[in-house]
Amino acid sequence: MGIADTIRRTFVPIHREGYPFIAGFAAVTLVLLIFSGFLFWIGLILTAWCVYFYRDPERVTPVDDRLVISPADGVVSAVGPAVAPRELGLGGGEMTRVSVFMNVFSCHINRAPVRGRISRIEYRAGSFLNAELDKASSENERNGLVIESPNGSVGVVQVAGLVARRIVCWVEAGNNTAVGERFGLIRFGSRVDVYLPLTATVRVSVGQTAVGGETVIAEFGGAAGVPLVRVS
Repeated sequence: MGIADTIRRTFVPIHREGYPFIAGFAAVTLVLLIFSGFLFWIGLILTAWCVYFYRDPERVTPVDDRLVISPADGVVSAVGPAVAPRELGLGGGEMTRVSVFMNVFSCHINRAPVRGRISRIEYRAGSFLNAELDKASSENERNGLVIESPNGSVGVVQVAGLVARRIVCWVEAGNNTAVGERFGLIRFGSRVDVYLPLTATVRVSVGQTAVGGETVIAEFGGAAGVPLVRVS
């Protein structure tokens, strides 16, 4: 391993969305130093956490149209049949849903689970229930995308959580997206639901840890061969 690789693995890039928050935490920490050394250390820890929260590591994404890749880092909290939110226009029938829950220590960059054209983006205001609850999918604030993939329409829904108060989405309807491509984030603890056609075979279980942009969560067309990969 060369020096460049060592530096890249040690110092994980920080996404630009985090710069204002990190600066704010750091400024408050410096003010606290005037009043209390104890409070200064608390502020320093919180600033370090903020830097950690906004990390944006490179990921090696399998490139194979048969594979569905995890859209987020976290724990698989739900797997099974479910009806996609009405605003996505995916019909009233059941689809296969895989949910990935992100806690406040997870990397919160969200990535496209499949490649294709983004045909729809819909935002809905809502509650801020614990994102691990099943009803959070229908009652919480959310932002949904529909990706027209080679294997049919796939819904991807960013769901706000108990602490989360801001959903960020960088893409627009009509854009094309590559699998593993960054499309948004959620502050500060939340989940992402993926709604798949029933022809998909789920490859993860509840409780399993998923890595966004890398972990295969489902597969189309039976057994897949060894896929190509790309760094994203």
